[in-house]
Amino acid sequence: MNIFTIAAVEFKKIRRSKILLIMIAATVILWLPNVLNADLNFDMSDIGISPEDSFFIQGFMGMAWFIYPAVMVVTTVLLVQTERTNHGILKMLSLPVSTPVMCLAKFIVLAVISAVFILLMTAGYYIAAVAAGTLHDYIFILSPAYVLPFAGKLYLASLPMLTVFWLIAVCISTPVFSIGAGLVLIVPSVLINNTKGWFLYPMGYPFYLIMSEYGEVAENIGKNTVDLIPWIPVAVCISLFCLLISCLCFGRNERR
Repeated sequence: MNIFTIAAVEFKKIRRSKILLIMIAATVILWLPNVLNADLNFDMSDIGISPEDSFFIQGFMGMAWFIYPAVMVVTTVLLVQTERTNHGILKMLSLPVSTPVMCLAKFIVLAVISAVFILLMTAGYYIAAVAAGTLHDYIFILSPAYVLPFAGKLYLASLPMLTVFWLIAVCISTPVFSIGAGLVLIVPSVLINNTKGWFLYPMGYPFYLIMSEYGEVAENIGKNTVDLIPWIPVAVCISLFCLLISCLCFGRNERR
């Protein structure tokens, strides 16, 4: 069995899970308040940002800082727990497949789920923009040529963060502690993003990206520059390190 065959099997395992419901609920929780408070976007003249840009940025800001990372923390733990329930991982470990391949296959599933969630959030944005526009007789919709590439960059920026969450879920077998550790790591991202060493903290990458975009579309907001060097090399090293340790630790507790 190759890694993609195992990943296909993993997708079948989560069909009856609550992951999709969690993502839909998170999308509603994010965008409903933005629709109800859309009138606040007309009071941004001092910042120098248009109402439609403000509506988009404010929504994605809430997603990038907490909603998206938090949902990924829960999803990661759920993926790991599907094997630990009823000792399913012991059955997997008995198969003629290397443990690192199993671990990487599960991470691929997590990465795909993450992409689906960002697509849901993006679709939620357009639905919310239409609803807000109907309520206030204003066009809040931005061009897909702008929104979709930005959503793609947000996804790519979040991959190192996913490797950290995956490492935590693999190494901490107790779900409550695993979720707690992941959520605790989300909180400092705002503070760390205001330092020169922001690129050392993967949990802050998505929020830093949206704040950088905020500075681009708002005339009176300070700009956060995204320097690809040293960001990209550091992000790659962190991702590879987390995946390596995850592969080494995957199933270790169950094999004892």
